[in-house]
This record gives sequence, C-alpha cells and structure tokens, in this order.
Amino acid sequence: MWKEFVTAISNEYHFGNPASKTDVTQLQVELNVELTKELVGLFSETNGIFDYYHCPLIWSAKQVLEDNLFFRNFEEYQDLYMPFDNLLFFSDAGNGDLFCYAITKNGTIEKTDIYVWNHEDDSRIWVASSLQDYIEGWLTGRISV
Repeated sequence: MWKEFVTAISNEYHFGNPASKTDVTQLQVELNVELTKELVGLFSETNGIFDYYHCPLIWSAKQVLEDNLFFRNFEEYQDLYMPFDNLLFFSDAGNGDLFCYAITKNGTIEKTDIYVWNHEDDSRIWVASSLQDYIEGWLTGRISV
C-alpha cells in the first residue's frame, strides 16, 4: 500500500526491506510508545522511504529510535527546549526541523496528526492529519517549512 501510494505521487523514492518485528518492538519498548497502525504498517512494508541521495522521507525504525533517544537525552537540549518525551520524530525537513506525532502521557499516540518541530523557536505546529496526508503534502509541496 505505501510503496504504491508514494510511487503514484513521485517515482524519485526507493524503499528498504521491511523492518524486523524485533526493531519495531525495540523502538516501542525503549521509547515507551505504542506506534500508530499507519507507521507499523509502513514499517511492515518498508524500513524507511528514501530519495536517490538516500535522504529519508520517512526514517528507518533504527533511525526513529536513535534520533528520539538523542533528543530526549541530550543534556544541552534540556535547557534550550521543552521536553521531547511527548513527541515521536519520524522524519526531518533537511533544515533541522523534524516531523513527529504527539504522544500522550500513557505512551500512546491517540491522534494520527503530524506536527513539525521548529528547531529555531521550539514551536510544534500541526501540518497534516495523517502519515498519508504528510507524505502527499510533502511530495507535492503543499507542506513546506
């Protein structure tokens, strides 16, 4: 479903093998979050979506885990930014801004809404109603930062 969806909009992207169940489980356990069905579905089909230069449209499960742990634990950021524990980053804009889901206190993502975190002013702004809406908006230029 995801490969066909992306390819119908742009043929400039390639796909990895599916993420392993171990990688997805590890991501959820270490970040204490239950992933959305759409993100689990994407990872079951491809472990990230990348352009010809290997720049990600959607990060791999490993990069989601590593980057979220970095932002949550980097001490210098704790004085600069609001906490990141309530965000699940899954992609970047290439300029330092990151795309994410909002996590509720009980570790779930109750809405499929997508936000962009601005690294300059620490704002978190709604950009799309779902992962599919985000991908379509980013690839068509409707979403930009």
